[in-house]
Amino acid sequence: FITSNGYLGALKRKYNVKKAGFSGILDPFACGALVVAFGQYTKLFSFLEKSPKVYQATLWLGLQSDSLDLENVRNIFKIEKFSYHTIESVLNNFVGAVEFIPPKYSAKNIQGQKAYMLARSGQEADLEILERFLKPQIMQVYAIEFLNYCHPFVSFRVKVSEGAYIRSLGALIAKELGCVGGLSYLERLSEGGLSYDGEKSLNPLEILPFSKIDLRGDSAMRNIFENGKTFDAKMLKISQNSKYIVQFESFFSIISSKNEKVQYLANRIPLC
Repeated sequence: FITSNGYLGALKRKYNVKKAGFSGILDPFACGALVVAFGQYTKLFSFLEKSPKVYQATLWLGLQSDSLDLENVRNIFKIEKFSYHTIESVLNNFVGAVEFIPPKYSAKNIQGQKAYMLARSGQEADLEILERFLKPQIMQVYAIEFLNYCHPFVSFRVKVSEGAYIRSLGALIAKELGCVGGLSYLERLSEGGLSYDGEKSLNPLEILPFSKIDLRGDSAMRNIFENGKTFDAKMLKISQNSKYIVQFESFFSIISSKNEKVQYLANRIPLC
């Protein structure tokens, strides 16, 4: 029950930094992995692998909530118990392409505003905007693992594509069972292979998915990169349209080649 922005603000104060950002917002009631960057490292988010994302969730069958979770609860219904076989069968039916509508209470951008801001206002005009712009989308569900069923709670682990909403998935699972439901627990276990194991520093040279070119000690090439000069891709023997990390003593750059010329995708990122 802390927003991702609130948590980021606490980290900025803790480490005394002004510029910071995160990849992949977490719902306020959720916990788990949040990738944070300070300073120029925020430029690296677009290069990180963000898929697949792995979550562990508990679905409360009978929970009616406008936000599909423990917030904004409207009612709790008594639901008849299901068999383990039924629960497992329904979960397995959701492996593959799943059509869903993003939750009204989400950080999805609608005409320059967050969807949850429009939902919270309760104004008829704002609710009409939500209805008009929250259109069906497709998420890829790569795998679902049935963990436990202690009525009315169903726990599962799921691997999904970027842009998936587990709250929406939970509501669809409940609907398939013939009832309403909302998440009582949600944890992001990993994002693009990065998992939470306590607060720790990540080395960008290790987590960025590009081949590395080590030019430490090459003063001529360092001068070219420091000044952002253009040069022929043949000088580094790099392939067309591939991306590379070029490392120097105090900084690194991300480059690609096009028409035999090098393009700077991110240049002079300091090594901490």
